[in-house]
Amino acid sequence: MTDLCLASASPRRRELLRQIGVAHLVRVADVDERVHHGESPADYVRRLARAKAMAVFESQAAPRAANGLRLPVLGADTTVVIDQRILGKPADLADCRAMLGQLAGREHEVLSAVALVHEGGSDLRLSRSRVRFRPIEAAEIDRYWESGEPCDKAGAYAIQGLGAVFVEALAGSYSGVMGLPLFETATLLVAAGVPVWQAGA
Repeated sequence: MTDLCLASASPRRRELLRQIGVAHLVRVADVDERVHHGESPADYVRRLARAKAMAVFESQAAPRAANGLRLPVLGADTTVVIDQRILGKPADLADCRAMLGQLAGREHEVLSAVALVHEGGSDLRLSRSRVRFRPIEAAEIDRYWESGEPCDKAGAYAIQGLGAVFVEALAGSYSGVMGLPLFETATLLVAAGVPVWQAGA
C-alpha cells in the first residue's frame, strides 16, 4: 500500500525514503525555483519545499488513498550556501569551476528543508549541516565535471558520489546533504500518521 506522495523526481530522495521503509509514489511539482529579492537562504529552501508539496497536493492529479482522501505530499529542497550566497546547479564547466573553487579548502553550509502537506494541515522542518572541503586542484574539477555528476547538483557536488573525496569534515545530517534529512522527515511523517520501517517499501 502506498502511504505518501513525493513531490520530487530526485532518485536520491526516493532512495532515502526507501531506506527508512516508506512506501511512496512520485508526482513532480512545477515550481519556479528562482530566488526572491532579499530572500535569505533558509527562507528560500523553506518556501520551495512548502511550494512543491502544496502544488502537488492541490493539483487535479493529486493521488488519493483507498478512502478517497488525498495522500500526504512530501516536498523538499536543498541548497549549498557560502558567504550567505546560494549556489544552485552549475550551468556549465565554467560555473562548476567557480562553485567548487569557492568551496575548496573552506567550510560551507547545506540547508535542507522538508515539508509535509496532508488533509489535517501542514508542517515543515529545516536541517542545517556544515561541510568542509579539502583544497581542490583545477584539474580535479575538470575531471569531476567530465564524470557528469556535478551537472544537476546544488553546489556542483554529490556527497554520496564521486564528490565524497572532497569532504574533509561534516557536522550535521549526511542524508540532509544528500537532499532529504531523514530525522526531520521521519518526525513529520510519524506525527501525521504515515508509517516508517514498512517491509517491502
